[in-house]
Amino acid sequence: MTGVHPVATTGFGRGADVYAASRPGYPPEILDWLRGALGIERGRDVLEIGAGTGKFTSLLVDSGAQVTALDPVATMLEHLIADFPEVRPVSGQADAIPLPDASVDAVVCATSFHWFATPAAMAEIRRVLRIGGALGLVWNLRDHAVPWVDRLSVLTNAHQGQALREQGDAWRDVFPADGFSPLGESAFRYAHVGTAEAVVVGRTLSTSFIAALPEVERAGVVAEVRDLIAATPELASDPVTFPYITKAYDCRRIA
Repeated sequence: MTGVHPVATTGFGRGADVYAASRPGYPPEILDWLRGALGIERGRDVLEIGAGTGKFTSLLVDSGAQVTALDPVATMLEHLIADFPEVRPVSGQADAIPLPDASVDAVVCATSFHWFATPAAMAEIRRVLRIGGALGLVWNLRDHAVPWVDRLSVLTNAHQGQALREQGDAWRDVFPADGFSPLGESAFRYAHVGTAEAVVVGRTLSTSFIAALPEVERAGVVAEVRDLIAATPELASDPVTFPYITKAYDCRRIA
C-alpha cells in the first residue's frame, strides 16, 4: 500500500473546515451524467474514493444509490459523516480498498483521482467493481480564459512544487487500463457564486499545498490574493462568480 502524499495529509487535515465551507460544488447536470453514463440510480451500490468532506457525495445521495465514502483523512470524513448520516464512511486508500471483490456497481472519484492515479489503484478499482460496472472521474477546472482566474492560478501555483504539478498532469498515464473500456469525456459549465472571501480567498486556503504552508507563508499568499481582489473590478462587490469547467470521464469494467 502506498502512503498518502504528505501534502494531502497535512493540507487536507489542516484545511478540512475551510474546504467544507469554501470549495465549489458541482453543476446539477452531473446528476444526469451519473445516471446516464455510469448507471447510478436507486438500488445500485456506489463507492466514492477520496470523498473528502462530501462536496460530491450529495449528488450521489440524490441519485438514490447506496453510497460508501472512502477517504484517508479523518478530519475530512468527520464533515461527511455529520452531513450525510445515510452514507457508509470508510477510512482507507485507493490502492487497498477495504471492500470485497465485485461488490459495487460504480466507483466515482471527484477532484481526487490525480492523488492516487497508479496501476495499483486501478487494479483495486477493477477488483471491487462488478463486470459492466462504471468508473467515473470528475474535476472542477478553473476557467483560465477569464484573466483574473488565470492570475490567481499563477499566484497560487508558485507554491505548488514540481512534484505536485507533475502528479496533477499524470493521471491519464494509467489509461488505457487493463480490463476497462476507453474513456468517454463530457464537459459542463459551472459558476461558484458567493462572497469574494469565500469563493476566492477560502478556495485558495482550501488548496492542499497552500493549507500545508507554514503560517507566515500562508498569510502572505492570502495578502496577495486580497490584493488581486482589490485590483479586479469583477471582484469589487459581492456576490462574485468564480467560473469553472467541469470535466467528467467514464469507462466500464469489461473483464
